[in-house]
Amino acid sequence: MVIIVGTDDAGRGPCIGPMVIAGVSVDEKELNKLSDLGVKDSKLLTPKQREFLYDKIIEVVKNYKAIVVPASEVDNAVESETTNLNWLESEKFAMVINYLKPDRAIVDCPSPNIPAYTEHLRTFLKVKTHLQCSHKADLKFVVVGAASIIAKVTRDREVAKLREKYGDFGSGYPSDPKTKEYLAKNWKKHPEIFRKSWSCYKKYSGEKKQSSLADF
Repeated sequence: MVIIVGTDDAGRGPCIGPMVIAGVSVDEKELNKLSDLGVKDSKLLTPKQREFLYDKIIEVVKNYKAIVVPASEVDNAVESETTNLNWLESEKFAMVINYLKPDRAIVDCPSPNIPAYTEHLRTFLKVKTHLQCSHKADLKFVVVGAASIIAKVTRDREVAKLREKYGDFGSGYPSDPKTKEYLAKNWKKHPEIFRKSWSCYKKYSGEKKQSSLADF
């Protein structure tokens, strides 16, 4: 039996709410079951399809893990002089891999430098595994597509809780007009839900502009 883990993130770019890192563990011989379900990159699915597949994936996979990373922790990484958003993700990916203990782990790599990212992630691993970091892994590997669905649905549920408590802020992405309007009215009232390191928040707080996500 060869156990494969796929990992992916959801919510890297929004200015409101958490980021989620998730992984699923599956026997290599069971990968076809994920394909038969229609599992693919979560961005290619509707919310209803993702919710349906979330439950089906959990029935098929050997195990899974989702880590909710609050906005404050994202801010700490972005504004740190010793780490960044990519490195934060690598630590969380490693936590998922350590928990699931696979023979092979496939990571959707957020960094343009795959070799450097692979070596950095490897320093956090406590289990012996064949590590493969790849761009667009959620499109290339069904097991990573499954992880992307777990991550996205988990984040959507967390965001739904925030909306219930704080009101409708739209998608939470800086380009969303509803999010822009909410931010303008509530940046000071509800600072705990915003990523204060994002330039759209600093526009109101008066702090130095955020670096581009491409810098991470």
